[in-house]
Amino acid sequence: QVQLVESGGGSVQAGGSLRLSCAASGRAASMYTMAWFRQPPGKEREFVAAISGSGETTYDTDSVKGRFTISKDNAKATVYLQMNSLEPDDTAVYTCAAGTFMLLVRNGRGDYWGQGTQVTVSS
Repeated sequence: QVQLVESGGGSVQAGGSLRLSCAASGRAASMYTMAWFRQPPGKEREFVAAISGSGETTYDTDSVKGRFTISKDNAKATVYLQMNSLEPDDTAVYTCAAGTFMLLVRNGRGDYWGQGTQVTVSS
């Protein structure tokens, strides 16, 4: 069993930055593929970014390219999402997920999910 705990959310003005963290605990937690998803108000959850267990392979959605960066510290079993140039459309609850297979995790079928952290971007 793996537990995921997100932190780092908050309120920021457009153009600002935040860094989200997701700490994983449990057996072999550091080896899992991990990903960030977000759910804007009144909308469906959407994929944001993912990183392989080794940290060598990353994916992100087009709307965050060049602004968000996912990274992983396996020694700490923690994944980060550095968010720069934030826009009001980035307002959402951000949730991390973990799983064995990248394709499944990216498609929202991760084995483990955190509780989420709110990010609010004001114009």
